[in-house]
Amino acid sequence: MPSSHSATVAALAVAIGLEEGTGTSSFALAVIFASIVMYDASGIRLHAGQQAELLNQIVCELPLEHPLSSVRPLRELLGHTPLQVCAGAVLGCIVSYLMRYSG
Repeated sequence: MPSSHSATVAALAVAIGLEEGTGTSSFALAVIFASIVMYDASGIRLHAGQQAELLNQIVCELPLEHPLSSVRPLRELLGHTPLQVCAGAVLGCIVSYLMRYSG
């Protein structure tokens, strides 16, 4: 599943680039914002999901008497793979371009 966050920020950057030009500070800020969001989606959030999976496994192996054995499991599906982030970015660029030139 492509990353909707990556698609959104890529579409924003492309829309600003098409409307105001790629030499503007608005476009530069949009590209920086998109880079941060995509890095977060594929790096930090993906690793947080992997850590949550490991912690859930550890908690499941605790004895029933342990105070943490009844804790609600952590969400494991937090991030995206780099391919999903790239697919979202490409989708966002295409949609932004089509919205600009389709009517």
